[in-house]
Amino acid sequence: MMRQLRQPLSFVAGICLVTCLISSTAVAQLVCLPAPRLLTTMPMGGQVGTSFDVTITGEHLENAEELSFSNPGITATKKLGKDGQPVPNTYVVSIAKDCPQGIHEARVMTRLGVSSTRAFNVGTFPEITRTKPNTALENALKLDLNTLCNAVMTAQNVDFYTFEATKGQRIVVDCAAKGIDSKLNPVVIIADEQGMDLLVERRGGMLDFQVPESGKYVIKLHGLTYDGGPHHFYRLAIRSVAKDELVPRLPAIQTVSAFSWPPPGLTDKSVRPEAEPNNQHAQAQKITLPCDITGSFFPAADVDTFEFTAKKGEVWWVEVASERLGRPTDPSIVVQHISGQAPDETRTDVVELSDIASPVKISSNGYSYDGPPYNAGSSDIIGKLEIKQDGVHRLQLRDLFGGTRNDPQNIYRLIIRKAEPDFALVGWSLHMNLRNGDRNALSKPIALRAGATMPIEVVVVRRDGFDGEIDLFMENLPEGVTAAGLKIPKGKTRGIMLISAEANATRGLTSAAFFGRATIDGKVVTRPCRMASMQWPVKDGWGEVPSPRLLADVPVSVSNSELAPITISPVENKVWEVTAGEKLSIPLVHARRSEFSGANVTLNTYGAGFEGVPAFDAPLTADSSTVDLDLAALKTQPGDYKISFYGYAVVKYRENLEAVAAAKTAVMQAQQEADALAAESQKLAELAKTAPDAQRAGAETAAKAAAEKVKAAQAAVTTADKQLKSATATAAPKDIVDIIVSTPITIRVNPAKKAN
Repeated sequence: MMRQLRQPLSFVAGICLVTCLISSTAVAQLVCLPAPRLLTTMPMGGQVGTSFDVTITGEHLENAEELSFSNPGITATKKLGKDGQPVPNTYVVSIAKDCPQGIHEARVMTRLGVSSTRAFNVGTFPEITRTKPNTALENALKLDLNTLCNAVMTAQNVDFYTFEATKGQRIVVDCAAKGIDSKLNPVVIIADEQGMDLLVERRGGMLDFQVPESGKYVIKLHGLTYDGGPHHFYRLAIRSVAKDELVPRLPAIQTVSAFSWPPPGLTDKSVRPEAEPNNQHAQAQKITLPCDITGSFFPAADVDTFEFTAKKGEVWWVEVASERLGRPTDPSIVVQHISGQAPDETRTDVVELSDIASPVKISSNGYSYDGPPYNAGSSDIIGKLEIKQDGVHRLQLRDLFGGTRNDPQNIYRLIIRKAEPDFALVGWSLHMNLRNGDRNALSKPIALRAGATMPIEVVVVRRDGFDGEIDLFMENLPEGVTAAGLKIPKGKTRGIMLISAEANATRGLTSAAFFGRATIDGKVVTRPCRMASMQWPVKDGWGEVPSPRLLADVPVSVSNSELAPITISPVENKVWEVTAGEKLSIPLVHARRSEFSGANVTLNTYGAGFEGVPAFDAPLTADSSTVDLDLAALKTQPGDYKISFYGYAVVKYRENLEAVAAAKTAVMQAQQEADALAAESQKLAELAKTAPDAQRAGAETAAKAAAEKVKAAQAAVTTADKQLKSATATAAPKDIVDIIVSTPITIRVNPAKKAN
């Protein structure tokens, strides 16, 4: 069924793009111009100080070149075959001995620029990669203790492993899947030598196994619904650990909510542990403010109670991290004032604290429908505690739905402090809002076509009462690429970063630095902006839930293999000045490089102070247009502003025309070679007919060999012709709806002259 765009929407709390522009006759089948996406690496990581082969797969990875990583301690070179030529999509990866353990990012540079990233793991255990089927007990793969195995889940089946252990040993089995970008929901079972189940984990946790008798044991692993395939990969670790050792999980990616942790400057210098038992009021742990406490929601239904003395009028800020530490928890706090003595004491509620609200309204269906498919909020806590009367107060901290969660690794960090105003930022590539329940949540790398401008939506979690404006900026961009931050206004939670590539920009890739800057208590404060992306491109799937996460860095690329379909920019790159209350006309230039469905693109406006500009049409068949800004209607105050115009257009996209040209050249060359060989073969055949008897055998042999070369050359022509037909079919015009964003425009609004 053909896809239609959502009818125009108004901005709601400054969230996503307003759907606009497409004419009633234009119906798009595809959304967003192709972008390179790295989907799998095999293996998914490696041991420090080793080198090994890695094979990659993905979308639009044509002409894939360098494989790079977010940490310079991981390097890669193309693997060469016996013929000295590169093996397609295969690299030799080396991990330095001093490379940090944990999750890093892998990405590949292609003709369309840098791909989306994939989690790449670095650890200390020796690693193997399963290469043969192990779907029965009799062909189970033997694992040594303290090793790690990389594998892909076999669909509709069970993977079998064995290990040997001695009586009394403590064995921990951990399977990384969701935490390393996999689609697998693993079920892990430890069984006896005959395959009879002893211990089962169905929720993605670790198996902690006390060996009852010396001998051989079996690990069985399958998907929760027995799903599998190349996107259902996993890393299975088996460890022998000490009896009382606290065993960490295998490293995992971070959810988007984790961007707001930790607070700037946090250290472990003054942290102290909770002291159990402290569940009951009579057992409350005595603390003094400020404080920094670490604890856990364990056992199930645990309530940790803390008691402190405070004076009327004091203001404290309370922050709890647990969900942002990667735990499946929902912290909740109640603070009460205590008067009288037990058992007749009176408890008066002072405040109840719970979730960190999302800075902007998220999509109501989890996809880009009426808001972003990213939730920057958290079930953790940042809240204000105002003391209303002198005396003793008690704080009770619990996991709101922790009655059935019984995991000592459900840890938390509780901080109570005087106000330390600050902020944390996260950004993501904007998505389009679609109608009729269509679902679109794509992994969108910052891979710029020359001449394109890409919008990044940036949101802020404000800490401890800070409400000032925040300027956005980027550094270390590729040559020919610039970035302009449309600031987050005072008291608001959303801004836009525009990243633009010049039309003549050359191919390049950098790891950019992304920041926000604000003035707090008279001091200029700069904070990093984290980037988020979808783990997988969900294009129109009713059966797949999007899974966004944070990235380790901000790769930015530009490529000139394809140019942007259109570049809309002001006729002059200057500061456009206007007096407050007057009108400003800005001529726009349209550099068109593609055909479009529809005559116009309806444009709206980004930028604080100008978002109220009425939508206007810009022609897609002309080289220019003009936008008129009425500052009296907008009530824009004097100052400097950056704005941009945006909308949707249906592009008649032709993919990889370079491949068509190359294929045509290959056909021509193959045909010329075939023609030359055919002429030579014909000549040798004629000579063989007239050759003297003594030379005839040799002449016939030469003619026969020439005829074989002709057959091979004709086969090469056929192959080249097929490749040309394939490239031509790929390059056939396709209707693809994409976001069109103008280059940024700087406006200076001067104060109106006072009347004499």
